[in-house]
Amino acid sequence: MSLQAIFIDYLRRYEAKDLDGIAAMLAPEVTLRDWNLSVKGRDAAIVETRKNFESAASIRIEVLRVLEGERSVAGELRIVVDGHIELFVVDVLDFDDEGRISAIRAYLGRRD
Repeated sequence: MSLQAIFIDYLRRYEAKDLDGIAAMLAPEVTLRDWNLSVKGRDAAIVETRKNFESAASIRIEVLRVLEGERSVAGELRIVVDGHIELFVVDVLDFDDEGRISAIRAYLGRRD
């Protein structure tokens, strides 16, 4: 499976709030960083992901653009939470030698 396909699979699992599926995709020492937090380790990343899932009734992710590098993928996303909260985000995922996600970085953007 290509890194881009793994990236899209991750987003679909996120949209479906598939916490177990996401956990299986993460390397043990994964780092997660966004505009509000920074954590290290699979357990900590899962805790933060669970919080996001619990705070939202629904999550819809539209992929606007995807760029793939040697060991990373970046995607420009439009995320709609609970049908009315619209976020524009760039996610950058890094991968280890086994195709597991080793880093997740999310950057908040703007509609324009």
